[in-house]
Amino acid sequence: MRATRFLLLAALVWIASLTPLAGASNGPREVIESTVAAVLGVLRDSQLSDAERHQRIETIAYGVFDFPTVSRLVLARNWKRFDEPQRKAFVQEFKFLLAINYRSRFDGYAGEEVELLGDRAEPRGDVTVRTRLTGGENDGINIDYRLREGDGRWLVIDVVVEGISIVSNYRDQFKAVLSGGKGPDDLLEKMREKNARDDAA
Repeated sequence: MRATRFLLLAALVWIASLTPLAGASNGPREVIESTVAAVLGVLRDSQLSDAERHQRIETIAYGVFDFPTVSRLVLARNWKRFDEPQRKAFVQEFKFLLAINYRSRFDGYAGEEVELLGDRAEPRGDVTVRTRLTGGENDGINIDYRLREGDGRWLVIDVVVEGISIVSNYRDQFKAVLSGGKGPDDLLEKMREKNARDDAA
């Protein structure tokens, strides 16, 4: 659990920086490079309240994360156990779960910058863009973004922080719930309860 929290803390700010401001024709590296400055501007804007800052970056993240694909990757073989209404419900609850976990961690920003290290081709036509944080408490942390093109846009489908994948982390958690005879409705109920509890905290 501690590793998961660290992963979320380190990854969120930089996930949110991946909105394609420069246009849909940009490649994955250009998408990241052209938008990091914009999100850092939000984080550095002392005139914004915490709520305003959270909302702005949350909106950006929603626009760049391919949640349906991430949901399929997270559930893996269990995706077939969900009918269409359950799949839609899972995607929505998963988005909300990430938003709740992330929004309370923006205040940990301490002036970090992002260094682009390069990119590499992956199976299925995906591309991983490699970055490193410089400065602050997370100096030297490596963060890799895996993007996939769809409808002319590159969207994030996974983030790997120091070798730890967000998709793999949640896959293990959800697989544990779905084992031992538990089904999709059981998982959805647990997610709803957790989201409601954490949102009210």
